Amino acid sequence: MKRAAFLKMLASAAAVITGPLVSLARHLPFQRGGTGFFVGSGKDRHSKPISPFDGDTFFTKLSGGDTDNSMYIFESTRIKEGGPYLHTHFDQDEFWYVLQGEFLIKVGDKTYNAKPGDFVFGPRKVPHTFAKIGEGEGRVMIGFQPAGKMEEMFKKIAAGVAKNMTDKERDQFRIEHGFEHVGPPLTILKQ
Repeated sequence: MKRAAFLKMLASAAAVITGPLVSLARHLPFQRGGTGFFVGSGKDRHSKPISPFDGDTFFTKLSGGDTDNSMYIFESTRIKEGGPYLHTHFDQDEFWYVLQGEFLIKVGDKTYNAKPGDFVFGPRKVPHTFAKIGEGEGRVMIGFQPAGKMEEMFKKIAAGVAKNMTDKERDQFRIEHGFEHVGPPLTILKQ
């Protein structure tokens, strides 16, 4: 038997033997080590809340690092009215669960007036935005599935990375973190 034919036969045999194992491994859930954890009210998972936007504090509850990047959840405590530009995530779903105050949340063509206990889901590739409205403090739990690069982006913004960027640089920064600006905010844009 020629060497090339032998190697081809050997590769075929290896595929037959390992194929079912590879297939099984792809369908097994990610195994997280250790035990669960507790993050108290008003606390951050890593004891390092961040303030990426004026009047906001983000308290990470579930980090992408906790979930093999399958999910990122944080509590946003907001003092000022407003919210982000209308935007679309390429590969992530986003959700909002209002804890305190009142928020307008727009997903596609629908705008919801969300109050404590209300939940809104925004599927990936559907334009969405939100804004805190009214006086007083607002608190909303926000999640991304998968986590993507949102946590990384918020930390960079809090560290001042985007402060002196041009509009074109900000657009590229957003794209590098998995989303793009596609329209205006609902109310006041927070800087």
